Amino acid sequence: MKKLLPLFLVLAGALVLVGVYFFVIRKPKTGGLEEETALQTVSLAERPETSLTPSADGHWLKLKVEKIKIASASMDYELLYSLPDGRTQGVPGTITLKGATSIERDLLLGSESSGKFRYDEGVSEGSLSLRFRNEKGKLIAKFSTKFHLQSNDKELTSVDEKLTFSLSKLPAKTFFVTMETFGFASEPSATVKTGPYGIFASGAGPYPGKVTMPGAKLFVYKAGAWTEVVSGESSDIGIFVATD
Repeated sequence: MKKLLPLFLVLAGALVLVGVYFFVIRKPKTGGLEEETALQTVSLAERPETSLTPSADGHWLKLKVEKIKIASASMDYELLYSLPDGRTQGVPGTITLKGATSIERDLLLGSESSGKFRYDEGVSEGSLSLRFRNEKGKLIAKFSTKFHLQSNDKELTSVDEKLTFSLSKLPAKTFFVTMETFGFASEPSATVKTGPYGIFASGAGPYPGKVTMPGAKLFVYKAGAWTEVVSGESSDIGIFVATD
């Protein structure tokens, strides 16, 4: 019996290791999926209006989130962008809302160390994600969009190519960002089919041009009001929607 004892110990140890492998190491990670599937459904009218406005040199993007109606304690933001060599850089952050309905942050396309800045050149595309959480840190709502940063281009486009804005005149030394804005300040009178998409510039404008989007009618939100874009001719950039 004493001779068999070491063999039993070896077998018992092997069974423990197998159990640890299958039930701990190989345990499926479902937490993230469960968190995503438990998100609130937020209507278009209740979504925050979001913009990324480039600086004059194109090295900074001003994140502005307005009309925050979601009952949340904090908001995570994550800006990801691609470099010409294929690398991906990120700018993450968390904001405690404390009842705030709007926030602003300046996001650097690069890095800072001891007061010295290094700028990433050649950035043209990226993504922005917003995650709203309750007091316990549970994710309750999430929004994501891709953005297109352009300069010296007469044709401005969204990454998914649903919106195209052909500038009447190419402005010098001006950067533009085209992106989905998630929501808008006020609802248009008709049902939205496409959008909202926003175009934001480093300069004051105006920037007239011709806009195309799939939909029966086009509207632009500028200076606090919706205006129909007749024949696609817009007097300026802004937030655009297409309706049925």
